[in-house]
Amino acid sequence: MVKKKGKSIKQSYRLSYKPGDVVRISLSSGEEIKAIIMPCDEKNFLLVKLDSGYNVGIAKEAIKNIEKIGKTQLEKFPEAKIESKAEKNIVVIIAGGTISSRVDYTTGAVSSLMKPENLLFLVPELSNIANIKIDFAFSVLSENINAEHWKILAKKVEKWLNDESIHGIIITHGTDTLHYTSSALSFMLKNVNKPIVITYAQRSSDRPSTDAILNLKASAYVALSDIAEVVVVGHGSIEDKFCYVLRGTKVRKMHTSRRDTFRPINALPIAKVFDDGRIEIMSEYKHKGSVKEKPYADINLEEKVALIKFYPNSDPSILDFYANKGYKGIIIEATGMGHVCVDGKKSWLEKIKKYSKKILICFAPQTLYGSLNPYVYATARKLQEAGVVFLKDILPETAFVKLSYVLGKTKDLEKAKTLMLENLANEFSERETPEMFLY
Repeated sequence: MVKKKGKSIKQSYRLSYKPGDVVRISLSSGEEIKAIIMPCDEKNFLLVKLDSGYNVGIAKEAIKNIEKIGKTQLEKFPEAKIESKAEKNIVVIIAGGTISSRVDYTTGAVSSLMKPENLLFLVPELSNIANIKIDFAFSVLSENINAEHWKILAKKVEKWLNDESIHGIIITHGTDTLHYTSSALSFMLKNVNKPIVITYAQRSSDRPSTDAILNLKASAYVALSDIAEVVVVGHGSIEDKFCYVLRGTKVRKMHTSRRDTFRPINALPIAKVFDDGRIEIMSEYKHKGSVKEKPYADINLEEKVALIKFYPNSDPSILDFYANKGYKGIIIEATGMGHVCVDGKKSWLEKIKKYSKKILICFAPQTLYGSLNPYVYATARKLQEAGVVFLKDILPETAFVKLSYVLGKTKDLEKAKTLMLENLANEFSERETPEMFLY
């Protein structure tokens, strides 16, 4: 541990450096980083804002030295309240992410959009679209989100689905695991009677190139629309021209930094949304009023579920590990139309035969696009006979969440297999069209 003035570097974060300090960080790798210290509850990481505008976490053990070189000086959020004259009401559930915060450069702190006036300061046009109500769920880095967070969100959404004064729901979320959350809510929320819109920002609201403004406006328009599903709304191109409305189980983050990172997979967008509020419908969706039963959240999940990837020379004994740990289900990202090695020393066949009697083992397409088919090649037929369930054109992440949901409903393997092959939340496409590929 490197010492500084009798205290460890780890201690100096707390005693000598405060959010808002501009620092030069020397890493043990020899690299130097200029950044702003940000508030962070993580004990083993230092959260900083880089000159590029991105927030990153740095492992404290990788830091050799920190030198304070300045302090930021920019405005805070205004305290004045912006009145809305809109007739309809939207609730915005804060679940972390760049979009739900703004940097206060006077202190360097991240100010969460906890008040409607904060959100309206960022996007004043929202006051003409709807009355905004803020509901705080949690504020965590999206890579730290787990099944308990999904349950919290589902119960909060259930509350607002049953509030007749609320016309639609927006959830702000970090991008890295957003498609897991959109899948989880798609399975957990039943009898959805109004729009549930999950949105994001790849670039923070204090940057001129932020995507937060258009994403929030488009989300508000969709939240007042006729689309009664869990959807993801965000930039449809790198420019500020329009946003796509994407089904929660058929969407995936496909780029680390592009503003149009979320793309439909094996599906078309439900709609395009333009800056003026115009919504151009592109495919079928569930309409408001199509379900009469009371909305509710089914939050039972089996957490002993794994998602693993097959690759050449991979060791099938990984299945021993999960079996010994008591796992109930495994999704394997298989190659091609549903293949793993079945010949030679690295064959997975015997392990799958052994464990499929007590663990639900399913395949999802590693290619992402296209559908699995166990009837084309002999390899896939052998694996199906060994007990593998082939999950058609489902996304691996969606399959992982669905398996957790299904095993939370039943421990009976045969019943679970049947449910895994049912189209519970439009996770399977009824048919594929050429334009779906790389849309």
